[in-house]
Amino acid sequence: MRIKRGFKARRRRNKVLKLAKGFRGGRSKLFRTAADSVDKALNYAYRDRKARKRDFRQLWITRINAGARMNNVSYSKFIHGLKLAEIDLDRKVLAELAVSDPAAFSQIVSLAATQH
Repeated sequence: MRIKRGFKARRRRNKVLKLAKGFRGGRSKLFRTAADSVDKALNYAYRDRKARKRDFRQLWITRINAGARMNNVSYSKFIHGLKLAEIDLDRKVLAELAVSDPAAFSQIVSLAATQH
C-alpha cells in the first residue's frame, strides 16, 4: 500500500515557507526556491553571529587605542599595564569609558602607565 506524506510534508513545507516570510517573489511563495533561500539565510545568520563578536571587539580595541594615545600611551602598553596593575576591566567597558568619560579613562591610563 502506498503511503502519502500529506500532513507531515505539508507541515515541513509550511515551516520553511514561514521562515521565508518577507523574502521577495518566489523565494517566499515557492517551496523549492524558498527552501534554498532559507538554508542560505540560516547559514549567513550563523556565520554573522560569530562575525559580530569579532567586529565589536575590533571596534572596542580601536576606541581604546584612540583614548590611550590621547594620553600618550600605545594600546599594547596600556593593556599590559592593566594586567600588571591587576585591573580587570574588559574591552567593552574600557571602550565605553574612553568614549563617554575621558577623565575617568585618563585616570585608568595613568594607573596602567605607572606599572611599567
